[in-house]
Amino acid sequence: MAANVGEEEATVSLVDVLEEDEELENEASAVLGGSDSEKCSYPEGYVKRQALYACNTCTPKGGEPAGICLACSYKCHEGHDLFELYTKRNFRCDCGNDKFGEMECKLFADKEKVNSGNKYSHNFFGLYCTCDRPYPDPEDEVMSYEMIQCIVCEDWFHGRHLGCVVPDCVELQEMICESCMNKTPFLWNYAADIAVPPITKVSPCKGEEDVKVEVENDGEEKKINNENLKSPVDEKVQVNGTSTCKRKHQEEAEGSSEEGSCSGCRLREMKASGRSRTLQGAVFWPSAWRTKLCTCTDCKVLYTDAGVSFLMDEMDTVLAYENKGKSTMQAEQAGGAEGRDPLMSALNNLNRVQQLEIIHEYNDMKTELKDYLQTFAAEGKVVTPEDIRHFFEQQQSRKRRRANTGQYYCS
Repeated sequence: MAANVGEEEATVSLVDVLEEDEELENEASAVLGGSDSEKCSYPEGYVKRQALYACNTCTPKGGEPAGICLACSYKCHEGHDLFELYTKRNFRCDCGNDKFGEMECKLFADKEKVNSGNKYSHNFFGLYCTCDRPYPDPEDEVMSYEMIQCIVCEDWFHGRHLGCVVPDCVELQEMICESCMNKTPFLWNYAADIAVPPITKVSPCKGEEDVKVEVENDGEEKKINNENLKSPVDEKVQVNGTSTCKRKHQEEAEGSSEEGSCSGCRLREMKASGRSRTLQGAVFWPSAWRTKLCTCTDCKVLYTDAGVSFLMDEMDTVLAYENKGKSTMQAEQAGGAEGRDPLMSALNNLNRVQQLEIIHEYNDMKTELKDYLQTFAAEGKVVTPEDIRHFFEQQQSRKRRRANTGQYYCS
């Protein structure tokens, strides 16, 4: 979307419209294509990853959180106020269980009272980020903003609330929020070695200018001042805007150092490398970073105890899920009439005379649209949405006049 200087009305080109439509279609295919839109996913158990929704009509804030699968959002909750949760891992559809009172699932009614293995968050009430606000937020004065999902807690965060500068090409990376990093402190060691380097440091607290925090080879933090080193006991670390003692972080990092040590352990090698990194803000990870995680026996136990064993699974990623969805859609389009171009499918159901009429009308419309757009190109004008609407209104007007004068082809 662009705007001409001195003009208030936003303008778009036809190419922009087509590209935007294609992008939206691809995104929908990626997210929804990996989930079944006809059958409730409950019989599959805790699905590895699927598109999820929360129904604000059936389970509003103040009650128990619940999530429903794609098919149930269509069949059981049509017309309801739904929150789109994108995708989440290891979740079983709640539709029709005890959280929904007397309501029964139309697709699969025989369900347990609750799904004890499901994990919920404020997302299921339409709230996101550390600011605990809805998306889109009608009270947010910042109209242009992005939200990024943490791959551990799967909450969504505003880029400006991550405590760091969001890098370019963020869609090609995975993000772990600062809170989840601090709950799994051994990941700071990996961050120092393989994560996307932070662009800038977070603004320091009052009285701590020009101070940075680094992770040392034993997972220990060290705060460096341009003039001198402060006492380790007195040093503070900013975590989500809150000052916490450095000693606590140091003990956590040292604890992870002991847990992950074993012969040939990649984590141990990283700790011994001497690389350092700021222990603040969210961390962005490059493509295929999970393949660099140590998978020795001790580290597998470490991941399991921390509840992040899914990090060892490359197929857990949202990218893998989206690729599966795209492949499914492409396979459907490649096989049978159901996947063909809608125009071609419609033509095949018409007789030859009707086909010729449609093709003639289409070619006329294409020629007229081309001539119409060429006038804008000749005058150096930008095509606006109103111009496009005006063109098709003229087409409709001509069609009605032809119908009134009997100028259609005869069959």
